[in-house]
Amino acid sequence: MSLTKSAFALLGGASLSLLLAGTLHAVEYQHSLTAGQMSFAWSVAGDNLAVKLSAPTTGWVAVGFNPTDTMKDANIVIGYVKDGKVEISDDVGTQPTMHGQDVSRGGANNVTLVGGSETGNTTTLEFSIPLKSGDPNDGVIDPKADTKVMLAYGPDRDSFKLKHQFATTVTVNLDSGAKK
Repeated sequence: MSLTKSAFALLGGASLSLLLAGTLHAVEYQHSLTAGQMSFAWSVAGDNLAVKLSAPTTGWVAVGFNPTDTMKDANIVIGYVKDGKVEISDDVGTQPTMHGQDVSRGGANNVTLVGGSETGNTTTLEFSIPLKSGDPNDGVIDPKADTKVMLAYGPDRDSFKLKHQFATTVTVNLDSGAKK
């Protein structure tokens, strides 16, 4: 399966991965950073943010944007790969140390162009989210402003219920790639 012209146009012509038989191929992103052993790459593509996450786990990987207190109010995307199939959840930080699915809290699943792979002991997810979804749980991601980005991954089990084994927060300007 290839990325359709309409999906490519939706992303403002950004270079993204193709999902072929469950495997990701040929990705170029505008910016990237490494935190611990986790990598976060992204491109601002029109009204969307294209993201690639990788971590040394066969469990879940996650990213969250603009928490107000630890995880609270963050727009969180968490997912894993099981038997070659991506499981992903669009979540919101409900308390400083808790999160839950947007759809169960009156929001919507705004994650698109989902792909992923699990190679050896590394899980990689790729997806796109809108910068301004209109979902009351997501908030607005302003790529020109400094953005708090939470990165985390869980232990080697495919379950959203397991606590992270790595978590950090970095502040970046998504437009320029500058890390603070």
